[in-house]
Amino acid sequence: MHFPDDENGQLLAEIAAAGVDLNCLQEVDFYILFEQKPDAEKFATAIKSDELAPSTELNKCPDTGVWEVITRVKMVPDHTLLSQTEQYLESIANGHNGYGDGWGLMAED
Repeated sequence: MHFPDDENGQLLAEIAAAGVDLNCLQEVDFYILFEQKPDAEKFATAIKSDELAPSTELNKCPDTGVWEVITRVKMVPDHTLLSQTEQYLESIANGHNGYGDGWGLMAED
């Protein structure tokens, strides 16, 4: 399998090398960061109503104090689709003073 030479491509290559089937639906976590809790809460409320990403979790990083919203999307982890989803979520986050911090997935046993 060939992956583009960028951050998403490198991460997909590592995940594939670890034995994850990238042709199956996976739950992909997208990480959006906020300096202020009210901004994070507004984003979480906005994204929960979106059909793409109804599952969110709000956490505060104990080391940095930054608020993190984890948005879980069920999808086939295709490079183009991942990049488009990242851009979409970041476009919403930007309206709430947030910014993207990448994505990841946990393989099911």
